[in-house]
Amino acid sequence: MSSDSLAQRIRAAGLDWIAPDWPAPRGVHAFITTRNGGVSPEAFLPAPPCRLTQVHGAEVVAAPDASKSPRADAAVTFEPNVVLAVRVADCMPVLFADRAGSVIGIAHAGWRGMAAGVLENTIAAMSREPSRVFAWLGPAIGRSAFEVGADVRDAFVGADPGAQKAFADVRPGKWLADLEALARMRLARAGVNAIHGGHMCTASDPARFFSFRRDGTSRRMEAFLWREPPR
Repeated sequence: MSSDSLAQRIRAAGLDWIAPDWPAPRGVHAFITTRNGGVSPEAFLPAPPCRLTQVHGAEVVAAPDASKSPRADAAVTFEPNVVLAVRVADCMPVLFADRAGSVIGIAHAGWRGMAAGVLENTIAAMSREPSRVFAWLGPAIGRSAFEVGADVRDAFVGADPGAQKAFADVRPGKWLADLEALARMRLARAGVNAIHGGHMCTASDPARFFSFRRDGTSRRMEAFLWREPPR
């Protein structure tokens, strides 16, 4: 199945789910659900998804088991037809694949996990030269809606003074944080130079996305990623 055929299946089902537009190798597939469902995502997957017990941390699990839900916020696999998954509703899903299509990774990147190194840890767990890794940034809360305090700003700027560019003053002790810009900075610092996606704000698009910050909802979108066996 090609990425185009997956996107066509999603459209044919009348869904506005997101099929990432990125130069992933042949055989690597992904999609992200939106709030407009009505069809089980499992109908589009080659196997039951390996879901995580997400704790806003930086732990990465390798070769996850679909029958378990390990406490982690990222996963990688070198095996075909293992479906990696994360749930999001303002935090950013980040997908990874190496240029050969031999290993994939997925991360749930909220500000806490990102500051703790979940993106860098996922790249390291893939055991590939970062310059040979593609990354795709999914929908997340945008800068205009993500007001934060000094704890968030300090978590990033304390480790990298250049991160201050991702924060805009709004009033004393409060800033607007650009989660996407922070992700791009951290990926670039880790050596990933092929970064795609982004520019989708969950908080400002209530017709399409769930947003915890906007609605206080417990409902989530879900990102799925897998690779086919080599032919």
